[in-house]
Amino acid sequence: MSSFSQVFPSLPLTQLAASALGTTAEQLAPIVRRGRALTLDDFAALISPAAEGELETLARHSQQLTQRNFGKVLRMFAPLYLSNECVNICKYCGFSRNNPIPRTTLPIQQVQHEGALLAGRGFRSLLLVAGEHPKFVSNGYITECIQGLLAHFPSISLELGPLETADYLPMVAAGCEGLVVYQETYHRPTYLELHTAGPKRDFDWRMDTVERGYAAGFRRLGIGALLGLHDWRHEALAVAAHALHLRKHCWKAYVTISLPRLRPAAGGFQPVDPMTDRQLALLICAFRLLLPQAGLVLSTREGPRLRDGLMPMGITSMSAGASTEPGGYSSFDENWAPGEQKGEQFHIADERPPELVAEAIRRHGYEPVWKDFDRSLVVAD
Repeated sequence: MSSFSQVFPSLPLTQLAASALGTTAEQLAPIVRRGRALTLDDFAALISPAAEGELETLARHSQQLTQRNFGKVLRMFAPLYLSNECVNICKYCGFSRNNPIPRTTLPIQQVQHEGALLAGRGFRSLLLVAGEHPKFVSNGYITECIQGLLAHFPSISLELGPLETADYLPMVAAGCEGLVVYQETYHRPTYLELHTAGPKRDFDWRMDTVERGYAAGFRRLGIGALLGLHDWRHEALAVAAHALHLRKHCWKAYVTISLPRLRPAAGGFQPVDPMTDRQLALLICAFRLLLPQAGLVLSTREGPRLRDGLMPMGITSMSAGASTEPGGYSSFDENWAPGEQKGEQFHIADERPPELVAEAIRRHGYEPVWKDFDRSLVVAD
């Protein structure tokens, strides 16, 4: 089986992006009537300027497909940042090793305390996040964090620096079920320009991380691009192709796609190709019409009004009440201005507490789901 990094160079992404820009209303019409995208060419048409005029119809198709496959529910989760120490230099990231921010790695006891705070707010699904640093793997720190949090959280996922399959095995054995890896940008020249030092500079190594995680036994695989680093249509097409590859070759896993747009962070990097709110809505619909059974994740990078508007359009999972700073749930002060929390990765846009986000979900006629399964107990005879 070829990995995605081996398939990737043969993908006609530049031509598809150009095709998207040139799509006519006549070419788009049969796809809109069908309410499904069957190929990457169809997907390209759905993210075209012409498709923006059909957004209302596409949103209806997307909502119907989502409800058919997922019901009227939205899964809620919280990120828990374990560390902002990192060996990489990435021009857009607040954790980049050349940014003068206070560095910390939470001791296990504080990880459990932060977890208890989130559990008290209702969360049962957790995403553990850390900068890329080899000490997290060498000393069993991540595995110990997972074991210490399982009492409160039946669903734990990881967003860490890429590892070998063998390094993931003890984390899966400890009870972790999901792995999330953003490629950041799928445009190789831009990737090399933005990642100037550290192991993250290896484009292909990062691209194949979720496949190594699948081999280790993760049953949830999350991918995405950080929208704003390169042409968003090129990125969307690459993510779509990546998701299709995972659906075919990692078919036992549940695939999710995140749609993060670049937010202000230490270092002051500005989006190269910002996308409008309407284009983000269009992209959600396009992903849903191509991948009816994939999870679509919306983070607190977007503001409250936009998040509320996007909820019914195809989103299946949302974070809420998030802090992007290690220890941020116990030390967060809502009176601080943006940028005053010096250890955060980026400043969130939706600062509503989880209960208000859940209330907004209910107002739209959906049910917020804090936990979507229980671990089964196997009792020996």
